[in-house]
Amino acid sequence: MFKNLIKPISVAVTNKVLDLLFIAPIALLPHHLLSRVIHRITRSTNRTISQFLISKVCRAYNIDLSIAKESDPKQYLSFNLFFTRQLKIDARPITATIDAVISPVDGAVSQCGKIHKESILQAKGHNFSLTTLLGGVAERATQFNNGLFSTIYLSPKDYHRIHMPLDGTLKEMVYIPGRLYPVNNPSARTVPGLFARNERVAVIFDTEAGPMAMVLVGALFVGSIETVWAGEITPPQRGFVHYWRYSGDSALTLKKGEEMGRFNMGSTVILLFGESAVKFKQELKTGAELKMGKQIGTMQPL
Repeated sequence: MFKNLIKPISVAVTNKVLDLLFIAPIALLPHHLLSRVIHRITRSTNRTISQFLISKVCRAYNIDLSIAKESDPKQYLSFNLFFTRQLKIDARPITATIDAVISPVDGAVSQCGKIHKESILQAKGHNFSLTTLLGGVAERATQFNNGLFSTIYLSPKDYHRIHMPLDGTLKEMVYIPGRLYPVNNPSARTVPGLFARNERVAVIFDTEAGPMAMVLVGALFVGSIETVWAGEITPPQRGFVHYWRYSGDSALTLKKGEEMGRFNMGSTVILLFGESAVKFKQELKTGAELKMGKQIGTMQPL
C-alpha cells in the first residue's frame, strides 16, 4: 500500500524539480535582447543562414510543406518568411455553420473552461488575473467575467498565422509590456501568472456573441507580434501599456476565418468570451490538437 502511495508522490516531486531546473536559468536570461538577436537572424536574407535554419526545422519537426502555398523551401528568402508561410486555400477548410466558433490557429489546448469571476486557470495550482492579462483596466476585463477561455499553444511545427473565430468588428487593441518566458508546459506549471507576466497584445472585437478578446502572448525568441491592420506591434518593446481604440472608419470588420495577425516564431493565443456567449464542444479539452478552421464551439442566443 505504501509503495503505491510513494511512487506517484516521487514522480510528482521529480517533475517539479525538473520544471524548476528548466525555468531557473531562463529567468536570469536577458529575454528581450535574445529575442532581438533572433529577430534579426530569422529575417536575414543570407541564403546560407536562411536555408540552414529552414532545413534544420523541417527535419526536426517533420514539417509538411505539401499544404503550403509555396512548397519549395528554397523559394523562401528568409527563415521568417518560411515560418509564417501561407497555406493553400483548401488546406484549412472553415466550418461554414453560421453559429460555429472556429479555432483561430493550429495548436494544442493548454487549458480551457470557465473564467471564475476574473480568475483564469493557467495550470494545476496556478491561476492568473483576467484584469492583469488585459492591461490592468477593470472595465475592459469585466465584460469577460464568468465567461469562457481557451489557451492554445503553437509549437514550431504549427501554422503561425492567426485567424478570426467569428465575424468581428475591431474595437480596441492593447499592448502590454512584460517578460518573455517560454510558454510551454514546464513554464506554465512553474511561473506564477505566466501569461499575465509576458509581453502581449490583446485585441477586442464586437461579435454576434458579444465581446470577444484574442490575447497574443509573446515568448522567449517570440518578441514579434503583428496584426493585419497595424503591422508589427512589437518590437520595439515599450515600457508602458499602450492602447488603440477603433470606431467609425477605423472600426475594421473581419470575417470568420480571415487572417488577423501572426507570430514571428511560436507562442500562445488566449481566446476569451463573455458569460453565456458561447458553448465549447466537449472535445475541446486540455491536450486536444486543433487545426485552424475546425469548430470548437457554438454561439448561444443572446
